[in-house]
Amino acid sequence: MHDPHWTIPVARWSSWSSWSSWPAAASAAPDIGFIEPIVRRRLSTLSRVALKVAHDCVGGNEARVVFASRHGELRRTTDILRTISAGEPVSPTAFSLSVLNAMTGVFGIARGDRSAASAISAGPETLGYALLEAYAQHAAQPASPVLLVYADEPADPTYGTIEDEVQGGAIALLLSNEAGQGHLVCTRLASPIGQQSQPAEQGAAGAVSTGSTASAASATSQSVGAADAEPATRFATQSQALLHCLETGKPAAWQGDGTLWHWGWHDRAA
Repeated sequence: MHDPHWTIPVARWSSWSSWSSWPAAASAAPDIGFIEPIVRRRLSTLSRVALKVAHDCVGGNEARVVFASRHGELRRTTDILRTISAGEPVSPTAFSLSVLNAMTGVFGIARGDRSAASAISAGPETLGYALLEAYAQHAAQPASPVLLVYADEPADPTYGTIEDEVQGGAIALLLSNEAGQGHLVCTRLASPIGQQSQPAEQGAAGAVSTGSTASAASATSQSVGAADAEPATRFATQSQALLHCLETGKPAAWQGDGTLWHWGWHDRAA
């Protein structure tokens, strides 16, 4: 069986750069003036950064939305649980904004866009599978743009240590056949036996390097037909890896439990 790979046409992308400074950066939530004040003041930092990158990326155009987050509004949900535990009434507004797809509802209402929207959560591999879902939706209807929005923040300390914990921040990509910046090649590789739990050395900007990086680049080269694929820098989270690829155009990878995700950038489709 071949390792799955797919090529995404990226018309535009945007990000909220707070990956390395969360939660400190959370106090400087971005401006989302396109949202009415009565709604804006009720939103969490997570929703604000998600709406910011989404708006910057799609502009005034209609687009289907795929929203992805491992934890979603878990901090708001945790506050609701504390309220219930204390025997106090729960705010209906707080409850309605605690669901995973709350951001897509607010975004659609603010823009008057009735396009379809979906929400995805898949553990530490959430971003990778969201890219696959966005690709599938775009492939099914190429004439209709798809906006992928990924936003996350670390879980409340109440839950203790979480393996492969996320970092705070957001990324948005607009999948469209219009002339754009280039193409993102995504590959999901089955990790070779003996490389699933290798120790990694932490490097600059969160990058890590192990012996599996070269083999991943080789496998990716074969799967996408790129004979000159360069070794990929491996990162501690999927979001760091994808952002590195988008910013630099260089390949990046992330190792999970039994899988290795690889991203590469091309000015033209492979």
